[in-house]
Amino acid sequence: MKDLALLLDDRPGALARMGAALGQAGVSVEGGGAWVVGGKGVAHFLVADADEAAAVRALARADITLSAVREVLVQRLRQDVPGQLGLLCQRMADAGVNIEVLYSDHANQLILVVDDIAAGRAASQAWSDGETWA
Repeated sequence: MKDLALLLDDRPGALARMGAALGQAGVSVEGGGAWVVGGKGVAHFLVADADEAAAVRALARADITLSAVREVLVQRLRQDVPGQLGLLCQRMADAGVNIEVLYSDHANQLILVVDDIAAGRAASQAWSDGETWA
């Protein structure tokens, strides 16, 4: 999975234009979110690896600014155990990994964009292996 970081206009229809461009290219959005920060639209959307090239082309054709395409970590939290988000984030911090973006996908999995994908992947794998199910 890949995270697409986008800069959008802060105006009605900006997200619709982005969604239409991806849809016309046959790219399905698997998760993400959008915010207004400092008068500019900032969005992160998740696409399948196989759709990355089509998404990049579609956004360029629609003149939508793509600021980055990055690998993500995909993690599932145990919803029956309170504090899982804090524990996972602490695990990343203990590994020296900065979480730059965090959101959920349509399958209720946590999506993390981190500054060190290798260290993040190791910490995420340790979490998945059950080392931190406190």
